[in-house]
Amino acid sequence: MDTRFLESLLIVIEQGSIAGAARRQHLTPATVAQRIRTLEDEIGCTLLQREGRNVRPTEHALAILEQSQKILSSVRELCTIATSNTLVGKLQLGAIASAANGLLPPYLKRFFESFPDIELHIVPGTSFALHNAVLDGALDAAFIVEPPFEIPPSCIWKRLRSEPLVVLTSQKITETDPYEILQTYPFIRYDRNHWGGRLADEYLKSAGIWPHERLELDSLDAIAIMVNQGTGVSLVPDWALPWPKNLRLKKISLPPPAPCRHLGVFSRRNAPKQRLITSLLDVLGSPLATT
Repeated sequence: MDTRFLESLLIVIEQGSIAGAARRQHLTPATVAQRIRTLEDEIGCTLLQREGRNVRPTEHALAILEQSQKILSSVRELCTIATSNTLVGKLQLGAIASAANGLLPPYLKRFFESFPDIELHIVPGTSFALHNAVLDGALDAAFIVEPPFEIPPSCIWKRLRSEPLVVLTSQKITETDPYEILQTYPFIRYDRNHWGGRLADEYLKSAGIWPHERLELDSLDAIAIMVNQGTGVSLVPDWALPWPKNLRLKKISLPPPAPCRHLGVFSRRNAPKQRLITSLLDVLGSPLATT
């Protein structure tokens, strides 16, 4: 399908007439009409309905209108990227909540300073869902927890931060032995549907600890708030600031070597926007100070 013909269709719909579209594109009305007929033959349905000198889109044309606009926008973006000496375009990035709040901001600041013409769209989600979205091509890259399985050769993994598991308690708890705390107090579990939560669960099992489970939550911020009010204790990764404000918490280290949740960026080697992704990876190449 010739995208110029698709553009003619959209302009005809916008102008309300073939003559108006012809003037807009500096073509003859016969040329524009021929383009519409060709599109109708390729798609297999009528796209325009005549009303005197004017035309209006049929239901078939309206059904493809939004997708047609996206196609033309993508084509224009590709042309700009191919012919420009400076990096331009859009990147669809996924990010888990703790990465979006704490890990990403300083990196993105550096990225925008280096490439001000690149537009980023951040999509939230779990590591598992974002990992699959990258594999499916729905996302260009994702800031996630390192997968608990081998990274395929067709993909790239760049580790950015390692977060050891810590026992999280309120200030009221005086005990300092992490195992005693986990076995004694009500336990708020980090959701095992998250790879970080699965890491904590595996550690508890390997240490032979079976806590008195009270809650299972998928939000680290929510866990911190619940621990602060004395609802229970938890085993969580020591995630990047900022944490919820005005909390009085204790972080108690596990006996070494403590397992770590590793955060990084995941992408495909042969992604359509590889040039932009490579630029992002280059910016991420110099580790930031761990907070």
